Amino acid sequence: MTDIGTLAVKGRDRAGKGAARATRREGLIPGVIYGGRQAPALVAIDPRVVLGEMKRAGFSTRLFDILVDGESAGRVMIHDVQMHPVTDMPIHADFLRVDAETEVTVEVPVHFINETRSPGLKRGGVLNIVRHEVEVVGKPDLLPAALEVDLTGLEISDSVHISAVAIPAGVRPTITERDFTLCTIAAPSVLKADSETTEA
Repeated sequence: MTDIGTLAVKGRDRAGKGAARATRREGLIPGVIYGGRQAPALVAIDPRVVLGEMKRAGFSTRLFDILVDGESAGRVMIHDVQMHPVTDMPIHADFLRVDAETEVTVEVPVHFINETRSPGLKRGGVLNIVRHEVEVVGKPDLLPAALEVDLTGLEISDSVHISAVAIPAGVRPTITERDFTLCTIAAPSVLKADSETTEA
């Protein structure tokens, strides 16, 4: 289950490029709160706050109680952030209103644990990560901050598929037609070279 933070934003009364530039001159970035069967709300937020949240684990699934000019405006997820191509600082943020019935589609990071307990990796095998993230659908308060892949006991040539990973009830991968691979334990390049030489 995700933790819930708080975001304080300022309301904006004008849209458009001129208004956005004026917001950035104030040291803030423009944003929009949308969804939840309500009209979109124009807001402005400190880009350093957004950047700080982006650097935290579980950013893609985190929930926030959002305050507009000090007043509660419901619960949101940071749905999309546009970045400056040169400075890598946020320049716009979209916030999605969510409630108990909302289902969202997000990318959840995959964490690989217990590498030291994999005999294949101890013998020089290489962890070949096929997916660093998995797209899932679920209600925001059920979304995991990450999916964990346990490498304990894996030998060279073993692989881990999505069916081997614990996913909270009520959350499902968007890919359902196949048991897709998350990682494999590949043979070390030395063993591969020896094998190729023997075959030749």
